[in-house]
Amino acid sequence: MPIDATQPYDDQNIFAKILRGEIPSQRVYDDDFAIAFHDINPQAPTHLLVIPKGAYVSWDDFSARAPDAEIAGFIRAVGTVARAAGLVEPGYRLLANIGQDGHQEVPHLHVHVFGGRPLGPMLAR
Repeated sequence: MPIDATQPYDDQNIFAKILRGEIPSQRVYDDDFAIAFHDINPQAPTHLLVIPKGAYVSWDDFSARAPDAEIAGFIRAVGTVARAAGLVEPGYRLLANIGQDGHQEVPHLHVHVFGGRPLGPMLAR
């Protein structure tokens, strides 16, 4: 169910629990700013999620409130994850859903990294 990205951060969301180690994840990356792990319901041969370690509901929340170093660290983490997965040469897609119309389902900023096959059109019709 899509969430309202204007609501306060909910520290009981699934990604907050993954960050705290309460729920296991198949991590592929971990640094001071972000973690990345395999999506449990992959939509492409490679489907990774990159999340910031800070408590941000959405891209809007993150871009408005995060310190510059945290923003830079998170963006670099997304690039590092894509390179480590071997996705640069064949190509990949990044997706961050925000709010109800964007179909955001978890109230913690996360970027999907898709690759491993041709991905088709940008939006479903």
